Amino acid sequence: MKGGMVDISEKESVLREATAEGRIVLSQRTMEAIRKGQVTKGDVFEATKIAGIQGAKEAWERLPFCHQVPIEGVDVEMEATEGGITVRCSVRAHYRTGVEMDALSCVSSALLNIWDMTKYLEKDETGNYPNTRIEGIRVVRKVKHGAQD
Repeated sequence: MKGGMVDISEKESVLREATAEGRIVLSQRTMEAIRKGQVTKGDVFEATKIAGIQGAKEAWERLPFCHQVPIEGVDVEMEATEGGITVRCSVRAHYRTGVEMDALSCVSSALLNIWDMTKYLEKDETGNYPNTRIEGIRVVRKVKHGAQD
């Protein structure tokens, strides 16, 4: 059986960009606490931005066949709505392979951070999370600038 990391040594290094997004569904109570800055662990939006950036930078450490991409830029955007928060991450790098896994790792880390920071508000009387969920994680855009391959 063949497997392992893909050899990208012959590919051209060009600017590559990817954007991923996902959503966490949260209760009204939790959303109100976030809006009012009353979450015990601190500012959910600031901490989530940091968690997302860290997640993008660590994709290669989490995924055994993912290349260590020299990331040049990461943007983390969050939109709070009535029923939750949507996170969108964009990653850029001049390299020989795409950055979509880095963008997906960014979104996943950001959403998990939100869950971690608000879980005490989301638990029901049995300690479970009947309505909290992460959904729709996907790549929404991938661009390779000036590449011939």
